[in-house]
Amino acid sequence: MAHDHSHAHAHSHAVSFNEASLKAFQIGIGLNILFVLVEVVAGLSYKSMSLLSDAGHNLADVASLLLSYIAFKLAHRQATLRFTYGYKKTTVLAALFNALLLLVAIGTLGYESVLRLQRPPVVQGTGIAWVAAIGIVVNSISAFLFFKNKDTDLNIKGAYWHLLADAMVSVGVVIGGVVISYTNWYWLDPAIGLAIMIIILISTWSLLTDSFKMSVDGVPAGIELDEVTKVILSVKHIVNVHHIHIWPLSTTENALTAHIIIEDCIPFDEKLKVIQHLKHELIHHNIHHSTIELESQTIHCANENEKLEPHSHTHSH
Repeated sequence: MAHDHSHAHAHSHAVSFNEASLKAFQIGIGLNILFVLVEVVAGLSYKSMSLLSDAGHNLADVASLLLSYIAFKLAHRQATLRFTYGYKKTTVLAALFNALLLLVAIGTLGYESVLRLQRPPVVQGTGIAWVAAIGIVVNSISAFLFFKNKDTDLNIKGAYWHLLADAMVSVGVVIGGVVISYTNWYWLDPAIGLAIMIIILISTWSLLTDSFKMSVDGVPAGIELDEVTKVILSVKHIVNVHHIHIWPLSTTENALTAHIIIEDCIPFDEKLKVIQHLKHELIHHNIHHSTIELESQTIHCANENEKLEPHSHTHSH
């Protein structure tokens, strides 16, 4: 039995951590902090639940962006004797915490919106519309910064869709503010607040489920175990594969361990070449770190026979 524990890395494809992503997080955090302050002051001044709801959501987004930014920085620190994989998993934990944070915000602000629906306070529609219009600009610019790398990382994807949803929500608040200014339908403000909560819940759910699966080392989204098995068996000279495990190291990098059986008739050096070829094939299927254990056909057959036949014990004295 031979073990091959070298790791194949696809830095150009797998690692979305770059200066552009960091700059996007920095600008997004700065813009959203300023906008949250504007919304809180305006929401309290105009007694607007839709503005305060949106401020709560944007505050959660600021925390989300900040956590993701810190996780990105930590993920690219060198591995240590204590943390042999480095801190890559912090990106997964950040995504999970962000989703939970948003759920708490939804529950709190949703409850307040329901109370205000029963007794709608008088709000100033025009002021609400102007503040929300600022939100459209801020969130659209922030979302655009993440557009390029949105499909390379779960945290970037989460940031992009949340900011884009925020921009759309701000459009709704603008419309609501204009309608209120003409009709005095004050119930519309908490109703828009509730609508915002529902939109956030829908956009957050996939982030929550994906990040939870990744945090418990589930097979990452976009990777099918059956497909990976077929890829492995399609490599020339590989006759069998078992004990396959696939899990995320971070929101951008995935790992695999597997036992493979290669034809006994080919030389050992050729078997190592087969393993290296397999590693390159796996990179193309979004698996960047692979540890392959090589087994011979005869040993595998002996192991299978042991499972089928009762064990006999021979004692020599």
